[in-house]
Amino acid sequence: MNKKKKFKKVLVVLGGTSGERAISINTGKACLKALRKKNYKVSSFDPKFKNLTLIDKKKTDVIFNALHGRYGEDGTAQSYFEYLKIPYTHSGVISSYNSMNKTVSKEIFIQNKILTPKYFSIFNFEFKISNLKRLFIKKKIHFPVVIKPISEGSSLGVKIVKNLNQLKKICSILFKNYNQLIFEQYIGGQEIQAAVINKIPLGAIELVPKRSFYDYKAKYTKSAKTKHIMPARLTKSKYNQILRIAKKAHLALGCKGVTRSDFKFYKNKFYLLEINTQPGMTNLSLVPEIANYYGISFDNLVEKILLDASTNR
Repeated sequence: MNKKKKFKKVLVVLGGTSGERAISINTGKACLKALRKKNYKVSSFDPKFKNLTLIDKKKTDVIFNALHGRYGEDGTAQSYFEYLKIPYTHSGVISSYNSMNKTVSKEIFIQNKILTPKYFSIFNFEFKISNLKRLFIKKKIHFPVVIKPISEGSSLGVKIVKNLNQLKKICSILFKNYNQLIFEQYIGGQEIQAAVINKIPLGAIELVPKRSFYDYKAKYTKSAKTKHIMPARLTKSKYNQILRIAKKAHLALGCKGVTRSDFKFYKNKFYLLEINTQPGMTNLSLVPEIANYYGISFDNLVEKILLDASTNR
């Protein structure tokens, strides 16, 4: 029995309770529509309203995980799917956790000789300007500095600070909402994102945001007018190089299904910022745009992700 026949009843898990709930709903709806067009029997489940343990195993052959953000792509939802023993899409428990946690993923990048910006992280109880100054000197980090929550997606909570006054103000605000922050050297240059699906590099797209950086609004609103350049403006050898690095990161973190790696290309070097194990699948999303350039329709892309589903991921 082939996988397509085996997976008849598809449950799209979408929404959830993270800050990316709205994007997850958009992703989920688009995937529901695509799977219906492919003649699967499709239903949806939103863990905001019902616990994941209440998923009906008898009515579910496979789970298409369309969740984004905390609890959806940090290994939490995946642990429920494993407990239920229902095949599911995208990365597994450990790889999802490691990819979502920016300090863990950066350590894995470094261990695998993948260049990433200099950084350090602190907990809110460690926050003192004198402590930050000392760490900036120790890590040889200078302004501008990027500040991020340790485990958020879609650039939620990401700020770029250019001086000490901004640093104090932003840290005071962010530490009210987040327990741990990462401080990263800002890297200029081209913003390029590369997709990998089922361990095969798909392509790389360049983004030219009109905003100060590729933030939440630049990602998800047409009014932000972010320019998408596909394929990315790189020489053939550099284009192949970024795809090799994206694949290397995908494998190093033990990812499955589809991932999108976010890079900066500066002074002829690629800096890997982070890897996303649950990339958006909306009309403004990058992975579908990359796939479409190479002749893979949205519906076929969704099915390709679905057919890779399994347990013990």
